[in-house]
Amino acid sequence: MSIITTLTRMWLTRSVKPFLFTNEYDQQLPFSECESLGLYIHIPFCKNICNFCPYCKIVYSEPQCEQYIDALIREIHLVGNQITEKKRVTSLYFGGGTPALAAGRLKEILDAVHAHFIITEGVGIELHPDNVTVPLLRQLKAAGVTKLSIGIQSFQGKFQSLLGRKPVDPSVLSDALKTVPFETVSMDFIFALPGQTFDDLKTDLDTAFASGANHIAIYPFIDFTFTESPVKALPKREKRQLLDKITNYCLQIGCVRNSIWTFAKNASTQYSSMTRDNFLGFGCSAATLLREQFKLNTFSVPEYCKRVNNGQLPTSLTLRFSLRQRMVYFLFWTAYSTEVSAAGFERFFGIPLKKMYGFELALAKRFDLITESGGIYRMTLKGAFYYHYYENFYTLSYIDKMWGILRKEAFPDHIEL
Repeated sequence: MSIITTLTRMWLTRSVKPFLFTNEYDQQLPFSECESLGLYIHIPFCKNICNFCPYCKIVYSEPQCEQYIDALIREIHLVGNQITEKKRVTSLYFGGGTPALAAGRLKEILDAVHAHFIITEGVGIELHPDNVTVPLLRQLKAAGVTKLSIGIQSFQGKFQSLLGRKPVDPSVLSDALKTVPFETVSMDFIFALPGQTFDDLKTDLDTAFASGANHIAIYPFIDFTFTESPVKALPKREKRQLLDKITNYCLQIGCVRNSIWTFAKNASTQYSSMTRDNFLGFGCSAATLLREQFKLNTFSVPEYCKRVNNGQLPTSLTLRFSLRQRMVYFLFWTAYSTEVSAAGFERFFGIPLKKMYGFELALAKRFDLITESGGIYRMTLKGAFYYHYYENFYTLSYIDKMWGILRKEAFPDHIEL
């Protein structure tokens, strides 16, 4: 465990107690009164496994995928049947894996969702570049998808080879996206790869916008201990210079920064499954964040199906929050949008933000990490970099450890973080 994340956790929670995830859960989930509730669905199947990807995924098998989708629909109904009236939610995102491998049953999944929830801000889905074909896009649109996130990673051969990816033809993407337009077309890129320069990233982003993207995401490369990638990320100084340059470039060409890692052609174009106060996750490895708990589903597809088919939720681990722990989760993930609203914090907790973290906010302002205007705290370029930097420690200290264990054990006894 990183000393940085340990000391930060102790300071912000005002406690030496770790985050304790235990092998228990609530069959009845208290989400009916949650505001700003989002939905996430995980499809873990891939035709090929990328060695840099840390997410829960397995090699595609049609029979196993069919069994999984049957169980997924049952899980949606298990949770949805806990409310008597349809619940308004902000959005739904499909992630993976490669969700397009279940495209033939996407409408069936969405019908199950619509039986219990009213989605107000659209449906997004992650796609591999190979999935961007006119027939598939038409199928997705007919099912109700409004937003796409295409995992390009890089258009350049030297980085595609480094990441074990095939070449991507931008003209093929452009033609398909013109034929079947969507509200949001986001393209994902990895930054901080060895040898990567500003010109490399600029070329990728220019190509993305020319190929039909109206939103881009630039995620830092993180070398998880349990992945097989030989790639090592850039050193801190080079990473900061690269992030600052690409951020300034995006702002200069008129983009709006709507989260730490994302830029859009206009403020109304959004694609983020993270910046929500509460969310329900369905499928193996999916997380659920509610007012007083955070839970993770098992990473094992067979165990997931077994639990759900027995009428039980497939929860592997649950964290019961203390008040301060929940505040830390709220601030960390809200800050992903690059700003925190004092009014939003007080509305959620019933306590003024300055009363709980006034000293930390003053310190952040003193070191030029944030600015404040009208009760809105916004990150500076420096603050955004250090969020990036700290998030790397968080990922390697918390997510790396937890996911590493859950990849091997379907239902571990407990995990302390």
